[in-house]
Amino acid sequence: MKSILLGAGAFMLAASMTAAPSFAQERGFVGISMPTQSSARWISDGNSMVELFDQAGYATDLQYAEDNIPNQLAQIENMIVRGVDVLVIAAIDGTTLSAALEEAAANGISVIAYDRLIRGSENVDYYATFDNFQVGVQQAQSLLDGLGIPGNSGPFNLEVFGGSPDDNNAYFFYNGAMSVLQPHIDAGTLVIQSGQTGMDTVGTLRWSGSVAQARMDNLLSAHYTEERVDAVLSPYDGLSIGIISSLRGVGYGSDDLPMPIISGQDAEVPSVKAILAGDQYSTIFKDTRELARVTVGMVSALLAGGEPEINDTDTYDNGVKVVPSYLLHPVLVTADNWEDVLLGSGYYTRDQIVD
Repeated sequence: MKSILLGAGAFMLAASMTAAPSFAQERGFVGISMPTQSSARWISDGNSMVELFDQAGYATDLQYAEDNIPNQLAQIENMIVRGVDVLVIAAIDGTTLSAALEEAAANGISVIAYDRLIRGSENVDYYATFDNFQVGVQQAQSLLDGLGIPGNSGPFNLEVFGGSPDDNNAYFFYNGAMSVLQPHIDAGTLVIQSGQTGMDTVGTLRWSGSVAQARMDNLLSAHYTEERVDAVLSPYDGLSIGIISSLRGVGYGSDDLPMPIISGQDAEVPSVKAILAGDQYSTIFKDTRELARVTVGMVSALLAGGEPEINDTDTYDNGVKVVPSYLLHPVLVTADNWEDVLLGSGYYTRDQIVD
């Protein structure tokens, strides 16, 4: 009898899970594919979207692929089989999804690229993101501000880190930053002792903090036994923390050897704390709640048979088409404005940042 009851219970649970999208929500069923839970920002993105979609009357299937490309493909294919109406995808590698997106198109499923452009496919309907070139501009400008350029002529020693080469955004961050830094490099105010530039050289696969830390270790041992690092362009907070660990390992962060000016992105809690401690100079705040709101608006418009709101039809060419996009504005955060930006917006509470 016990086994019969357990079997019946399992059947009822399976039936309820299968029926949930159409039974619980009648407006639509949205598949949300996120790259990883190892970064706090992706957890925030996922939670914000689920909450807003739920408030708007949509069922959701949120999946994290943990930076495993086959896993993300399998999850997306499963969402298609389950009958989602729209796919929202933050791709691990924006070049690997073409076959899955063809399958989605064949089933009448719209696709929104979320914060990371999906490349090489005509089956990407819209793109929701931040102004990624401007992110790089802000990061680079913060380095100049921290060094006191143009008032100080230097020369200052700079090292450059890039994001993951399989993430289209990484190139926008890098190009935006170099548009600001290159004139000062050409003038000799900034000197890259390693000579390492270009995304093929400075890119950091999968945005790995440990990879960034190992590269910083190598840079320090090869080029900075006599010289001092004055600034480090880091495109993401997770890399910044690894870079800081490397620098601390050889004595930076003391009165005799102050920490370089270091940038970042995503306003993750450890990096905000590092800014307050004087280890990191800046980060970029991208309000994922607003990005989720824009994405929900796109889905609602699509499923109502309308046209989503966009504000850019020129920038994001995925190699097959220019994807109509909505770009949000990033905000630079330093020790001077973190309270106004991060606490004032309600994104964090004080006890999350201050121990």
